[in-house]
Amino acid sequence: MLLGHEERDREERTFADARAQMVEQQLRARGITDARVLDAMRELPRHEFVPPRVRRFAYEDSPLPIGSGQTISQPLMVATMLEALELKGHERVLDVGTGSAYQAALLSRLARHVVSIEIVPALARTAQSTLTRLGKGNVRVILGDGSLGWPSDAPYQAIVVAAGAPRVPAALVDQLDDDEGRLAIPVGEPSGQRLLRVRKRDQVLTTEELAWCEFVPLRGRAGWPRNGAAVA
Repeated sequence: MLLGHEERDREERTFADARAQMVEQQLRARGITDARVLDAMRELPRHEFVPPRVRRFAYEDSPLPIGSGQTISQPLMVATMLEALELKGHERVLDVGTGSAYQAALLSRLARHVVSIEIVPALARTAQSTLTRLGKGNVRVILGDGSLGWPSDAPYQAIVVAAGAPRVPAALVDQLDDDEGRLAIPVGEPSGQRLLRVRKRDQVLTTEELAWCEFVPLRGRAGWPRNGAAVA
């Protein structure tokens, strides 16, 4: 049903209030401190990145289905991963698993240039359309195997993976900038993973465990095949 001007304004005010509440109650109160991440999530309309049937749930503390068996992540997990990247605004970022493009759109506000890779054609098309409609011109959506990264634009100062991997893909480590590149990635079993932050500097890697999480499986050559067995 098409909404009139007053109804649309009222709906947008309701969503804005819900975003502000999300930031204060779901993010800041639970330990997110990066002001740039909080501001981006307060300003970006998450409801624009979910199907119409679930828009009313857009600011609740949960993931939501976006089609093709995929989800848009819980706001707290998105904020945790973005905060882990420690972005200042000048970076080139690789976003693996575009999905709805919500995370890519947030990255567009936090970094200089974003390459986002999606393996599902229908999601890649919808994501690009949404980003174009919202004017996110510094994000490029690529249809491909995100587990292999995108070497033509490497090195990346930051890489974020929105799917659970059996191990840290070597290709992503190779594509990290050697001057303190950061990679945020869930690693573990399909039923649950540990969110890791991998730092690379002078070819030396250090790894921190940040949180327990549960993402859809990473697909592709360095991810999980459809039979659920890890790729050797």
